[in-house]
Amino acid sequence: MLDLIAFDADDTLWHSEILYSDVQERFQDLLSPYDLDGRARRELYETEIQNLQYFGYGIKGFALSMIETAIRISDGQIQASEILEIVDLAKGMLKAQVRLLDRVPEVVAELAASYPLMVVTKGDLVDQERKVAQSGLGSYFAHVEITSDKSEDFYRALLARHHIAPERFLMVGNSLRSDILPVIALGAHAVHIPYHVTWAHEAVGVPGGNTREYVELEDIGLLPMFVQKLCQGDGKEAGAS
Repeated sequence: MLDLIAFDADDTLWHSEILYSDVQERFQDLLSPYDLDGRARRELYETEIQNLQYFGYGIKGFALSMIETAIRISDGQIQASEILEIVDLAKGMLKAQVRLLDRVPEVVAELAASYPLMVVTKGDLVDQERKVAQSGLGSYFAHVEITSDKSEDFYRALLARHHIAPERFLMVGNSLRSDILPVIALGAHAVHIPYHVTWAHEAVGVPGGNTREYVELEDIGLLPMFVQKLCQGDGKEAGAS
């Protein structure tokens, strides 16, 4: 039996990374007069990674990294009007309507009828709260956890705070780095549902020696059947790949 099922939000419940990909293309086009080597996207990624310790995850940190990258690539020659265009790109992302992935509403509703549900997401507090509210799914979740990062220590503290044994916890998400590997390291259950676009920072190999395997599902619509079989003691074969 499970005491709690937790869902990642971005690219698990609703589309997110595609917004970043679209803006990165527009950012590269904007910098084309200064970026003769076509390195804007590569340098933006490197700047984002360096800035995670300062700004964390989310659109606001992404916007600051775009501005920093633009100033560096242009050798300080970028115009104020072009900086404003970058700011407007970020605002557009923050105003974008939440688009749920296929089958998410019915799956969440079905599972909420039998299990306590939680959202566990990292990023900017205001933006993530906005997306949960706009999604129309908020009433199904008993808890919403918005954090600066998802590490093994974070999940350990989360389970302790809610008095849940790892073997009675299931995490569902699209990121191996954030949603899957830290959870199975604790001996909990995890379901990986890949999204068709993955941020390079979240793309990791699977190390050996994990205490528990995880399951990969092609579609979130397969999740209720997996949960049912897991609770009947047959979860490993419930749609695993």
